[in-house]
Amino acid sequence: MSQTVDRALSILPLLAEGPADLGQVAERLGVHKSTALRLLRTLHEHGLVYRQSDQRYRLGARLFALAQEAMENLDIREIAHPHLVKLNEACGHTVHLAVHEENEVLYIDKVDSRYPVRMYSRVGKPVAITVAAVAKLLLADLPEGERRALAEKLEYPLYTARSTPNAGAFLRELEKVREQGWATDLGGHEESINCVAAPIRGADGRVVAAMSVSAPNVVVTADELLTLLPRVRRTADAISGEYSGRTPVKDPTA
Repeated sequence: MSQTVDRALSILPLLAEGPADLGQVAERLGVHKSTALRLLRTLHEHGLVYRQSDQRYRLGARLFALAQEAMENLDIREIAHPHLVKLNEACGHTVHLAVHEENEVLYIDKVDSRYPVRMYSRVGKPVAITVAAVAKLLLADLPEGERRALAEKLEYPLYTARSTPNAGAFLRELEKVREQGWATDLGGHEESINCVAAPIRGADGRVVAAMSVSAPNVVVTADELLTLLPRVRRTADAISGEYSGRTPVKDPTA
């Protein structure tokens, strides 16, 4: 039975490469055509493959519907939270999780610092979109046309001398973030607060959320906080793997 299931499942990645006929499926599986046909018929009955008029098989609509339904029911906060807690326990600083919704970037989870001096932020509150590290990651992943249109519509309040001053500077920063795969806010929103952030990606590689570690200067310097970037990125990668189903769950703080 396990061998039959294994063979049937092996057909799906083959058809993901494009339509294939019975002979191609049998050859890839290393089985007789009659065995391949039996497997294909079973998958066809469940809507997972579809037989075209040219007698070749392709992935069925039911498979895409199941994938879409599964993605819609995934809760990124639920998946990410244990990882955020572990990171907080390891470094002691404030950890945030944020998403991009309806032209705003919102915090959807937070684990507070263990130090007495803490950040003022709360779940459900929009971030300062032109300076926040998590916002840069989420907006940098947008297609170029959408990035430009959004940048032109935004206002650029000068929270500090390090705040992003205009659309041109913002677009250059987003391009840099897009290329390097991580982001910082070093005193751009509050002079005394620094932040490093990494993206969380879905199965298609797109950024679905961003997570960050933030700390005030009185607790840790900007340079010291930047040394945590590899750990932050490992945590984000672990969340991405679990969210997308690409990799086994690993301890990112190991």
